[in-house]
Amino acid sequence: MDIILSPDPLLRQVCEPCDLNDKSLKRLAKKMAQAMYKNNGVGLAAPQVGVLKRLIVVDCDPEHEVSETQSPIYLLNPVIVDLEGEGVSEDEGCLSCPGISVPVTRQPFVRVRYFDLDGEEWILEGDGLLGRCLQHEIDHLNGKTLFESCDPPARLAALRDYEEALARGAKPGDMSLNPHEGSE
Repeated sequence: MDIILSPDPLLRQVCEPCDLNDKSLKRLAKKMAQAMYKNNGVGLAAPQVGVLKRLIVVDCDPEHEVSETQSPIYLLNPVIVDLEGEGVSEDEGCLSCPGISVPVTRQPFVRVRYFDLDGEEWILEGDGLLGRCLQHEIDHLNGKTLFESCDPPARLAALRDYEEALARGAKPGDMSLNPHEGSE
């Protein structure tokens, strides 16, 4: 399963809700998790693999590289029901925008309502990396990329850096190919 790279127009589309009775979603979700792990990601949204459905996969466990500890969370039709806290700016990367990281301001706590692969409704609360990841992936479902998530001056720098990173061969999972920055 290939990761679609920006500026592919699919990444700017608003996704359709998932039919909770669609049995193919389990297979899609498992393939998305494999692609996420293969590319050292902590989250992946269906439009990033060319599917315009409201499905995301996340695993923010720092031990997820070890296959025995992989425990992805599959979220169908996720909706942010609450955001709390003062906005915090941190660098974010994206599998669809390889080779760069961009400062994005997000609220530190999020509460998300979603359905699991069996159609059961859940609430997931997250702060830190999980909170940031959930907001980032849900942005993808709404047609919003990393470039639209940052402020205008950072966007201009990010677009320039992204063109340079692609020219140097950036692939999904590459956080920074800027020779002036340390790699993550």
